[in-house]
Amino acid sequence: MLPLQHFISSYFLGRKMLFPDYIFETSWEVCNKVGGIYTVLSTRAKTLQEKLNDHIIFIGPDCRNEQQYSYFKSDDKLFADWRRKATTEGLTIKVGRWLVPGNPIAVLVDFKQFFPEKNHIYGKLWEDFQVDSLHAYGDYDDSAMFAYGAAKVVESFYRFYLDDSKKVVFHANEWQTGFAALVLRELVPQIATIFTTHATCIGRSIAGNNKPLYEYLWAYNGDQMAQELNIQSKHSIEKQTVHNVDCFTTVSDITATECRELLDKPADVVLPNGFENDFVPRGADFQKKRSDARRRLLNVARALTGTQIDNDALIVSTSGRYEFRNKGIDVFIEAMNGLNFDLNLKKQIVAFVEVPGWWGAPRKDLVDRLESRQKFDTPLDTPMLTHHLNNMADDAVMNTFRRLNIRNVPSDKVKLIFLPCYLNGNDGVLELDYYDALPGHDLCIYPSYYEPWGYTPLEAIAFKVPCITTDLAGFGLWANAAKGRYAELEDGVKVIHRTDYNHAEVVDEIKSTVAAFSAFSKDKVNLCRKAAAKLSEQALWSKFIRHYEAAYDLALQHAIKRVSDKNTTRAPQVCDL
Repeated sequence: MLPLQHFISSYFLGRKMLFPDYIFETSWEVCNKVGGIYTVLSTRAKTLQEKLNDHIIFIGPDCRNEQQYSYFKSDDKLFADWRRKATTEGLTIKVGRWLVPGNPIAVLVDFKQFFPEKNHIYGKLWEDFQVDSLHAYGDYDDSAMFAYGAAKVVESFYRFYLDDSKKVVFHANEWQTGFAALVLRELVPQIATIFTTHATCIGRSIAGNNKPLYEYLWAYNGDQMAQELNIQSKHSIEKQTVHNVDCFTTVSDITATECRELLDKPADVVLPNGFENDFVPRGADFQKKRSDARRRLLNVARALTGTQIDNDALIVSTSGRYEFRNKGIDVFIEAMNGLNFDLNLKKQIVAFVEVPGWWGAPRKDLVDRLESRQKFDTPLDTPMLTHHLNNMADDAVMNTFRRLNIRNVPSDKVKLIFLPCYLNGNDGVLELDYYDALPGHDLCIYPSYYEPWGYTPLEAIAFKVPCITTDLAGFGLWANAAKGRYAELEDGVKVIHRTDYNHAEVVDEIKSTVAAFSAFSKDKVNLCRKAAAKLSEQALWSKFIRHYEAAYDLALQHAIKRVSDKNTTRAPQVCDL
């Protein structure tokens, strides 16, 4: 593993680091907002755009075909001559701008056109890299065809505009795009390849199947577990990409350990996920957003429960991907429910589970109450759910509510509410974008069991919201490293020790931390909020981009040597007669 030390030592050795003339970066989440990788790439784009001035080109899937994109705008003037050439080569693409800070160039690939070639492509990947696509199912085919299309786009662009005099890096994110890095190794070997695994397929699967990951990590065989958990093909493409790129990276030290044990290769460089905070509101604008968000969140709770909740009630939440155990959603619900019986709790609490489930529509009875702006003293049916669920009987959150007999009765000091939709400002109930809702929170809780990095706590502290996380999250480990000890709430982040087996202790520590926070004075709360914002500034992309510079340098150095060695091997033998 080669983190910042490589960056520093290069200068001490008197060698200026190599930096690419062009970077192509691909992910399933380019212009496609479905998870945390979108945040990684979209917030980093501005920093790279400032360094490369339109020589950073993102490649994403054309998932919507003719439907309008929310985060992409076509520009017919961009690379018009190349686009015409690409069309003659059979590529169907859109070229434009990603509507994020920096407005980088983005190319969207229609990958469905490659499905007729699927078996041939899989056969070639097996021959060249032993990628096992035989056991593929689900999203594997879509990902593979998109990645193949991304590689063909880069090859076409390179041959039209570039040559060997340019230092070019191709950066693939997650197993979905590993195919692209491998294909490019064959098509354009001069391009340096980087692969980032944000979470290993097999590690996530082990944790998600309620198997102990950390205590037995050293004993697991990744290939054997992939077969047992029926993810052989995803594991295969991830592992073969890891072993065949010029630079293999991951996002935290905890995931680097996981990669070493499960993929049989340590990461070359750790790339922590940074943040761009120039869109975080300031001053009076922030206070207005905080006030508006609190009012809306409390009104939703009042309308659901028919309870007159105090204006100074603590608003807490957990959010992120709906991975019930991995994200610690189970721990959060148990801790919040337990606070109902905690004599040290000094304020009412409204606790939101903000994870997107399989929801159908906003509840009309709730919407009617919100629009009436009246006060109600009777609860709605199921007064802990804001939207109808298509799988009410099988939903993990609702089943936990039932198991714990959570009913949000007036005497409950804690009201637990499930908000099972993306907060995009158009959910029909809260009607706030996530970044507009976040300032209204007083405390965010992310008791993760499996979390390679953890963007949600970083987002929280950037918006001056103190948070609780664990040392099984990459972000939690980073916060501890930044403070030189286990971080506390007064630092802006409370990091709790978590293992495979201390579930109950984590629940208890969250309860005691929240109860203590409820007794903080206004001045002490403000100190926590200021400390949170200050800590987040240490994770800005302007600080973390140096790790990427080390990865670019390493990839380019390896690519130069790889191509040179290949050319030497192919050189004709000269006989000394």
